[in-house]
Amino acid sequence: MNLPSSASEMMLGNQTVLPEWIDYNGHMNVAYYVLAFDQGVDELMRQVGITPEYLASEKSSTFTLEMHINYLQELHLGDPLRLTCQLLDADTKRVHYFLKMFNPEKEYLAATSEQIMMHVNLESRRSSPFPTAIDSTINSLLDAHKDLPKPEQAGRIMGIRRR
Repeated sequence: MNLPSSASEMMLGNQTVLPEWIDYNGHMNVAYYVLAFDQGVDELMRQVGITPEYLASEKSSTFTLEMHINYLQELHLGDPLRLTCQLLDADTKRVHYFLKMFNPEKEYLAATSEQIMMHVNLESRRSSPFPTAIDSTINSLLDAHKDLPKPEQAGRIMGIRRR
C-alpha cells in the first residue's frame, strides 16, 4: 500500500476526478493534475495562515517559482484523490515542498509534485519575508517533517536515461 503512513505528513484534502478533467485518452489530462495540486497548495497556504483575509490585509501572497510533476499511475473519471504535503526546506521568503496525490480507494500513489514558492508583496511585486507568525508556523512544520524520508521523486533531474 502506498497511502500515507506518517501522521507528520500534512493532509491537504480530498477531491474527485471530474468529467471535464478526462481527455481523449480516457484518463485525467495533465493540466488537471496541476489544477488538483494547486487546490492542495491553496489548502497548504490556508494551514500556514496565508488566507484571502491575509492577502487583503497584508497585501502579500505566494507565487510558485518551479514545479516538477511525476505521473505515476493513471486516474479515471470519478476516482477519488487524496493529497498530502511534506515540507523539504524553507528560508525567510521561500518554501520547498513535496505533494503526493493518492487514489485512496485503489490504494496507489498516482502522481507527485515538487514545488518551490516565494512570498511576494503584491504592491511592489517583489519577494518579501514571511511575517513572524507565518515564518514560525512554516518552521514548526519543517521541524515536524525533518525526520520523514526524502521522497523518491524529490530532486530529480529530467532527462533520457542512456544505457
